[in-house]
Amino acid sequence: MTTMFHLSSVIRRAIVDQAGDRIGRVQDLVARLGDDSHPPVVGAVVRVEGRDLFIPIRKIGGLDKGDVRFEGNRVDLRRFERRPGEVLLAADLLNRHVINLVHGRLVRGNEIELALVGDKWEVVAIDPSRRPMLRRVVSRIGLGISTGSVIDFASIEPFVSHVPSARLRIPYRKLSRLHPAQIADLVESASHEEGVEIIEAVGHDRELEADVFEELDTEHQLEFLEARTDTEAARMMSRMATDNAADLINEIDQERRLSILEKIAQPQQTKIRQLLEYNPDTAGGLMSPDFVQVHVTATVEDALEAVRESSAPVETLNAVFILGDEGNPLGAAPLAALVRAHGTDLALSLARTNLQFVRPTWDVHRVAAKMSDFNLTVVPVVDKKTNQMVGVVTVDDLLEEMLPQGWRRDYGMTEVEGE
Repeated sequence: MTTMFHLSSVIRRAIVDQAGDRIGRVQDLVARLGDDSHPPVVGAVVRVEGRDLFIPIRKIGGLDKGDVRFEGNRVDLRRFERRPGEVLLAADLLNRHVINLVHGRLVRGNEIELALVGDKWEVVAIDPSRRPMLRRVVSRIGLGISTGSVIDFASIEPFVSHVPSARLRIPYRKLSRLHPAQIADLVESASHEEGVEIIEAVGHDRELEADVFEELDTEHQLEFLEARTDTEAARMMSRMATDNAADLINEIDQERRLSILEKIAQPQQTKIRQLLEYNPDTAGGLMSPDFVQVHVTATVEDALEAVRESSAPVETLNAVFILGDEGNPLGAAPLAALVRAHGTDLALSLARTNLQFVRPTWDVHRVAAKMSDFNLTVVPVVDKKTNQMVGVVTVDDLLEEMLPQGWRRDYGMTEVEGE
């Protein structure tokens, strides 16, 4: 049977020598964060006559019983100094936020669980439930209480940017397992400093950073842009979907807007300028100018090759649009139908008859009605004067526009577990 104990059961406990005489009080336990899924406990910080001293874990007994004993011959009287990679479990982690990498949620570690694995004490789990608070009370009168629903420490990532000399940051490889929307939720539910740490971590992948920025609410987008130069902001926006970049440009303070826009790479700058001509609450302001189009003579294989070579957002690729000689849209071939068809068939033969479209000036409610009536996940936007296709509106952009600002907070999507 695995021997386990709660961190709170030993913090502030007296530590006695082999004769049973008190020599000090346990202030904290020290663990080493690194590649281990369960960080090893390397020692304890003990206060002796007003000085915080370090005692190696090999010289400590009785942790699991709360009867902490010094099992060495002599206490090193040098003051405790944290080494790189070390964290104080109580001071740095207990009652602080950590990231649950399984569910992509921010949780508060109300208790830390430790276990004896072989001959080493390891940090094995955190408990975000409120039961640890009750346990701390009843433990004082000798009662026991079971733990709540604990989370394996291997599945969480602590924030350590606040830890002096820890020299640790959240590894990008761990955060990259999450969807950009989950990472954005983490940022929105975290403190500013924690949010900065998350953004810095995903910044190792510039494409992922842009995807996360697209998912942030406007308030947080502007908050993190304040700390960036115009060049840095432009570089990041160049990687964003064109319609999302245009929306963000619209929200930036006017004195910075033109400077940032002029630094955005071409041809995206041209596309953004075109989108800025439309009212943000219309199909023109909502649409993406990036989509896949082929000529009326294109075969199925031509259409699929166009999809493969396209850099358009994935959500716009549910249909390939077939254009006539004048550039006017004739139909939309669903991607699923193209995949199932023979490569030599004409793409137009798979297109929906009576192509449904919206106008750039339509408001979002009219666009929603059209997409709902015809079960469309992507709809072309066609200019009334030229009869040219100028963009597409996707169902995800429509939903984002129609949902109220801050809806994740309103519906508890960014609540922190354990608070």
